[in-house]
Amino acid sequence: MVDRKALRVRSLLCAALLGIASPFALPVAAARSAAPAATVPRINLAHLDHLYAETAVDGERVGVVHIYSEAPDFRFAIEPREGFTCVDDVARAIVLLSATPRPDARRLHQIEMLTKFVLRMQADNGYFHNFLWGNGRINREYRTSLAELNWWSLRALWGLEAALPHLPAATAARARSAADRLVANLTRDLPVGAAGTTRVAGIDVPTWLPLESGADAGSTALLGLLPHYARTRDPATRALIGRIGEGMLMMQAGDARRFPHGAHLSWRNQWHAWGNAQAYALLRAGKLLGRRDFIDSALREVDHFYPYLLRIGMRSGFTLQGAGDGFTARDAQRFPQIAYGISPMILAATEAWRQTGEERYRAIAGRLATWFTGANDARRPIYDPASGRVLDGINGKGSVNPNSGAESTIEGLFALTALHGTPLP
Repeated sequence: MVDRKALRVRSLLCAALLGIASPFALPVAAARSAAPAATVPRINLAHLDHLYAETAVDGERVGVVHIYSEAPDFRFAIEPREGFTCVDDVARAIVLLSATPRPDARRLHQIEMLTKFVLRMQADNGYFHNFLWGNGRINREYRTSLAELNWWSLRALWGLEAALPHLPAATAARARSAADRLVANLTRDLPVGAAGTTRVAGIDVPTWLPLESGADAGSTALLGLLPHYARTRDPATRALIGRIGEGMLMMQAGDARRFPHGAHLSWRNQWHAWGNAQAYALLRAGKLLGRRDFIDSALREVDHFYPYLLRIGMRSGFTLQGAGDGFTARDAQRFPQIAYGISPMILAATEAWRQTGEERYRAIAGRLATWFTGANDARRPIYDPASGRVLDGINGKGSVNPNSGAESTIEGLFALTALHGTPLP
């Protein structure tokens, strides 16, 4: 069984990206912004460019993003058991840059070089190693870098599919082959043909999702599988999307009146803010596959759970216990709060507004976005539009983590990209 606490530590660790002072300029005829333009800070890729570098892996020049960027001078650091860059963050960077309206030659170069890194990290079994050491050696031994069906392999799929429209022919052919090979693995290895469930704390959860009941990881899988299906129209991919989505529906708890008000649990009987992209992924899957049940489930979370959090204050996580026809919360935590916990909700709210045109979703997205501009427990802006930095989070009342790593930076820029009206690929 995968150590979820270790994965959470990994998520907090994997955090640094590309940079140079250059605003993310939207075209004049861009899509409607999901929040009033005056309230949405401009998008600045300066810190992203600061974190971008090029190195060699197995003799090929590739692009990477540094995981850690530490205040006050934002120099880079390395995690001694893992490495200095990782597929998890590089794939995110590819998605972000691929959402750039009309990427120029510089951005296209970065997308290609970052894609080449991801390609080099694919193992012989079709899955991906995650971390790279500073000497260009792939970390093949540590548990958060094993080539297996895990977060980094799923994130790699999203990055590769996002990059495809922007790659030169030879690199695009490699990326298609790598993505197709990974999807074949997922089709083989996820037990979606079974209808297995297990009971945890009085709650029935599915066992055919990534990491058995990982609806959080399942949402990342969907974000890669959806463009793969749009490209290939492969019936097996469509079936896989459908079954992962159905498993995610089972993970929804509560309703308008009952706690947790339509939240999709993350894993087993736990909800955590980080990686909570279930509603966002279900909205996108529902639209592509014509699954109204997916859309309705996602809208329940946006309609009821997000306003609940906005009313009581953000939460980091909680554990559910079934109680009669309802649920009670145990081990509720308010901190840490990180960009990776806020951005999935903004992505879901903006997608809900994009699909329905209903102004309440635009309003929810705008209210969630104020977390980045100072309406938070620290009473401090988390995003600095002058530098492009997104702080690594809020530790407690009035206390921030002043570092600005890749995960925080990219996830914050994901949210701003959506708020400015540009959907992610």
